[in-house]
Amino acid sequence: MSETPTPTVLYLVPTPIGNLEDITLRAIRILGEVDTVLAEDTRTSGRLMQHLGLKKPMLSYHLHNEHQTVARLLTRLEAGERMALVSDAGTPGISDPGFLLVRECLAKGLKVECLPGATAFVPALLKSGFGAERFTFEGFLPVKKGRQTRLRELATETRTLIFYESPHRLVKTLEQLAEALGAERQASVSRELTKLFEETVNGTLTELAADFGGRPSIKGEIVLVVQGHKEERRAD
Repeated sequence: MSETPTPTVLYLVPTPIGNLEDITLRAIRILGEVDTVLAEDTRTSGRLMQHLGLKKPMLSYHLHNEHQTVARLLTRLEAGERMALVSDAGTPGISDPGFLLVRECLAKGLKVECLPGATAFVPALLKSGFGAERFTFEGFLPVKKGRQTRLRELATETRTLIFYESPHRLVKTLEQLAEALGAERQASVSRELTKLFEETVNGTLTELAADFGGRPSIKGEIVLVVQGHKEERRAD
């Protein structure tokens, strides 16, 4: 006789980063089948659920409360409750809450599934034209402590570098990267991906800093892709 498969109790469900048509059929089905949806912002996810015609109990799960709520969630998951974890946009756990809950579920022997779906850095990487054979995803740079150290460490990284950044810190980050990696290092800034005003601008770090620094305002989520360091070839 075949063994009964272990039931999944936690699903990581990617949600659209902009265009609502990017949600998968499987994601819609799972959101409709679970008992509870854990949301980074229940208002944001509530609008998506309403758009999909789904009504489910929702719990707030974000960076500021995850340590306090994990134990209670584990108790419910161990009792057999099925939950879906979503972030405001994209795949939960990538520069968003999710890692802690997944780690604790696995430690308890609970089955976790992650659905494939929207992730902002993938289209930004491909639109940069730098190639996707080898890259490193750095997420958000440290805001203060350790920021300069991280920049120095990345100066000689030969793989394509990918960062997330907020609109109000973008120009400062471009300027600091230009100083640490070189003013002529090629880079690409993508914002508002999949939305009506989607934009990708390519150029040197200095050119991009001047471009965005001259704008009255910058809106939207930012993905910054920087070409890796090219080692100089030694003459034979």
